[in-house]
Amino acid sequence: MTENRESAPGCPEDLRDLCTLLDFVRWGASRFNEAGLWFGHGTDNAWDEALLLVMHTLHLPVDSKPEVLQARLTMHERREVMAILKRRVEERLPAAYLTHEAHFCDMTFYVDSRVLVPRSPIGELIRQEFQPWLAVEPLAILDLCCGSGCIGIACAEAFPEARVDLSDISSGAIEVAQININRHQLNERVRAVQSDMFAGLEGCSYELIVCNPPYVDARDLAEMPAEYQAEPEIALGSGDDGLDFTRQLLLEAANYLQPEGILVCEVGNSWEALEKAFPEVPFLWPEFEDGGHGVFVISREELLAYQGHFAQE
Repeated sequence: MTENRESAPGCPEDLRDLCTLLDFVRWGASRFNEAGLWFGHGTDNAWDEALLLVMHTLHLPVDSKPEVLQARLTMHERREVMAILKRRVEERLPAAYLTHEAHFCDMTFYVDSRVLVPRSPIGELIRQEFQPWLAVEPLAILDLCCGSGCIGIACAEAFPEARVDLSDISSGAIEVAQININRHQLNERVRAVQSDMFAGLEGCSYELIVCNPPYVDARDLAEMPAEYQAEPEIALGSGDDGLDFTRQLLLEAANYLQPEGILVCEVGNSWEALEKAFPEVPFLWPEFEDGGHGVFVISREELLAYQGHFAQE
């Protein structure tokens, strides 16, 4: 009896009943909805999540021609697809941790549980080259709290003359960032530096500092779905109001910016707490056509002007 015959003995009933790619996508989406999975790490619904996992497992692009969905799977392929769909249900891991692949700014990045899954709205600002706020062509850029390095590497692609530092307190994140530097062949311009905020960056200065720090407040952190709790807590939580890291960043960032430099920082849902903490500070909040919120832009001059307020906090 050949491997791909539906009546193969000893196979789970589902493997005998499911034949085509479409069968497995439908089955996976049904199981995902039944299990009440949470989406938000690249897809926003059960169908797209199942499609992503099925196509990845079969080494096919997600945007393959529709007729591909009618192709029959071998029994070996069925087992592999079933295994990854079941892992998604049973382990409640983001799909990107199962595929070790995430997309950001039309680029592909390696990810695993040492880093957050890329999803920052800052990507839209990178595609716009941070206009109209960036007054000079940046020759030195810092991606602070870099995680996978996706923001800094995308900046390196947007500004081909720039040197880019990727910095993170986590040694695991730095290892992942280096994988992505190698993947995109950027070792000549991009380096990964393990650093607690600016401690490992003494003497450096930048025209652009981009930061996606931990900013989740204690309540939101405790109530997060399992998929988010699978991500490294050090990259998520930042005190009761989510601003422990950001307060220190605002106090120190000007010391590492060039005269016309800017800081771009994401604080997500903690933006209201930030406005309440510093009502005098003229944070600029870009609007995003692709969705997202909670990213502010502030100049070096403004950071210096309000340094007294930051120090009092």
